Amino acid sequence: MKQKICLISFDNWHYDKYIIKLLQQKGIDAYHINLGGYKHANLISRVINVFSKIFLGINLKTKKKQEHILSELEKNGQHDIILVINPDVIELKYHQLIKQHTKKYIAYLYDSLHRCPVDHLLNAGLFDEVFSFDEQDAKAHNFIKMNNYIYFDKKPIPAEKPPYKITTISSFDKRFPIYNTIANQLEQMKAPFHFIFVSRNINFKKFKYNFKAEAGAKTNKQLLFQSKKIRLKQLLKLYSEAEIILDIVQNNQTGLSFRVFEAMGMQKKLITDNKTIVNYPFYNPNNILIIDRDNPVITPEFLATDYEPVPEAIYNQYTLDNWVSTIFNLQK
Repeated sequence: MKQKICLISFDNWHYDKYIIKLLQQKGIDAYHINLGGYKHANLISRVINVFSKIFLGINLKTKKKQEHILSELEKNGQHDIILVINPDVIELKYHQLIKQHTKKYIAYLYDSLHRCPVDHLLNAGLFDEVFSFDEQDAKAHNFIKMNNYIYFDKKPIPAEKPPYKITTISSFDKRFPIYNTIANQLEQMKAPFHFIFVSRNINFKKFKYNFKAEAGAKTNKQLLFQSKKIRLKQLLKLYSEAEIILDIVQNNQTGLSFRVFEAMGMQKKLITDNKTIVNYPFYNPNNILIIDRDNPVITPEFLATDYEPVPEAIYNQYTLDNWVSTIFNLQK
């Protein structure tokens, strides 16, 4: 019989569909329960949920999402493995019910515990294995250290230089002043850049930032802002239009973000403030510039050199195929 695997996640960026596709290519009966795609049945349900949140403090949509998980699992019978990515979005009592539908229950954390704490789940002894992208979290809680992955085929190095030297696509959050400082540096260096910031109420947030900022910290006029979410296909196109990808990590994060692996897969250079990157076998100071987030300095020397390809044996350690084989204990 085919092995049956279910992946449960809140997949806003749609990375997880690539996991399911690869599992199916390997002959596994695999499917995805995407909580991010769950919607109210109708307008009445939406209105009832609004009143419930305001007057009762209960989010009925959250409850229905979790009941939806159980409904889907019951349709598909007993599972060999169920993987939950970032399990903090599911209440303990529902995890306990989910676990009844599988021989093996595992979790993968691609946010740090600082941002998405799961102590209430760990103390319950729910999971047979917990994987984490964050080195400090893995050491502190005896998780299995596991990186994110390259979810697409390696892109060739273009024969011609792209139009921008550096690009980034980021949410508009506490990291914005760092990006803004770097943009001002690049403008002075006459290095073309393409920085896009995405968030709800983006114009208000931008106005609020400028209202509080000192004159020298006002928003750089070349920065772009939008409320509409950027899809993965568009994201990779935007990355293809620059030589270097810029990545500023969240506070207290030691794990490597998807930006690192997108840069590797697209054979682009990387600028990051994640100092732990020096511990990885693909680290090459020609390809990766580490900056201080409190005093970011982009050096002209780094901008001037070309990308040096990562050796194939090292590159293959960070492919989706290797990730899937490791997480689900499959033969390569």
